[in-house]
This record gives sequence, structure tokens and C-alpha cells, in this order.
Amino acid sequence: MRFVTILAATLIVAVALVGVVAAAPETTLTGKIMCAKCTLKKADAKECQDVLVVADKQGATKEYYITKNAVLEKFGHTCTGEKPAVVTGTISQKEGKTWIAPTKMEERQ
Repeated sequence: MRFVTILAATLIVAVALVGVVAAAPETTLTGKIMCAKCTLKKADAKECQDVLVVADKQGATKEYYITKNAVLEKFGHTCTGEKPAVVTGTISQKEGKTWIAPTKMEERQ
């Protein structure tokens, strides 16, 4: 009976560790938030969608579509123009685009 208890505890710990390893790490990015439809004029944008545009040291840019959630809702939508911001969240790939699911967003001066 003791063996079964130890085995069960070992399995629980193993499953918990796999969950920790599988979780995507958070990333913090600094850039400008713009609307894919209104500012960036993306041909496939049928509705407003916030995008964080990040420039590297060589001037090349990368776009991170921001997942709509409570953090983005609290930050507010940027329809026209651009808003400098720092966004922390998890990165994923979906439908040929890079997405960030924000856990924290701050306007930058």
C-alpha cells in the first residue's frame, strides 16, 4: 500500500513539472501600438485589431497582434495614430501571425 502512495505522489509531481516546462515564458516588448485596419491598412483586417510594432536595432520591424482580453480592454484601443507602449505577455503563432497575450500593458512616454 505504501508503494502505491509513493507512486501516486511521484506521478503528481511529474505531471506538475511537465506543466511548468510546457508553459510559455512571458516576454516584455517595447514598441508602438497601432490598429491593423485603421492605421496599418492591412488588407486582411476586417475589424479594428491592436498590433504592437517593434523595431530592432537595424530598423526592421516585427508585428505582434495583441490578443483581446481584459488587460487590453483596460489599456484601451488605439484606433488611429500610434501609442508607445511596453507589453508583457506570452507569444504564440496563429494563422501565420505572431500574437502576444498581454498580462501587463503600460503606456510609455
